[in-house]
Amino acid sequence: PEKILNRAIFLETVAAIPGMVAAIIRHFRSLRNMTRDGGMLNMFLEEANNERMHLLTFIRLKDPGMIFRAAVIGAQGVFATGFGLAYVASPAFCHRFVGYIEEEACSTYTKIIKAIEEAEEGSELAQWRTQDAPKIAKGYWHLGEKGTVLDVMRAVRADEAEHRDVNHAVSGVAEDTVNPLYDPRERLDSMLTKYVKDIMEREQQEKGVDKKVVT
Repeated sequence: PEKILNRAIFLETVAAIPGMVAAIIRHFRSLRNMTRDGGMLNMFLEEANNERMHLLTFIRLKDPGMIFRAAVIGAQGVFATGFGLAYVASPAFCHRFVGYIEEEACSTYTKIIKAIEEAEEGSELAQWRTQDAPKIAKGYWHLGEKGTVLDVMRAVRADEAEHRDVNHAVSGVAEDTVNPLYDPRERLDSMLTKYVKDIMEREQQEKGVDKKVVT
């Protein structure tokens, strides 16, 4: 389990960089050109935050030491600088690159899940089949009170698969088009629809309470 967690933690400290770098560069470009970004910026911010939540979950299972943390700082500095320069030169190339990296992440988590499922009963790895997931994971992925570490690994793999598909798709989209995977207009319509629906349900509940009081 310790080797798995070391690998997962280090992976997530780097995996959260591309989305944030892409969002920052797009943010400054939007300000500089005084134009909208078409929903790309928001999507990459969500991707970066999702990867960060993976990290915050895993460190509840293992607290890295000082040498590990120093290695993370070095890796972040090198990768963020290189990726930022590459993104300025060719966003499409960078998203394709991230898509391939996410494919490897899916493969890694698939192997981890298989190892947990096939672990010998009584071993430390087998305990993850029944060990409670950290509270932060239960709340973020809505795993329920009986959510396990194995459920967390499955949820993380699903996230990585989504990031893989999104980055491959975005790499083929022209820079001046609205993001087909994250249309801000559709998102706003969805939010307004949910808001109105919540209000109507609340009014119905209040009417139901009033009728009970009258009777």
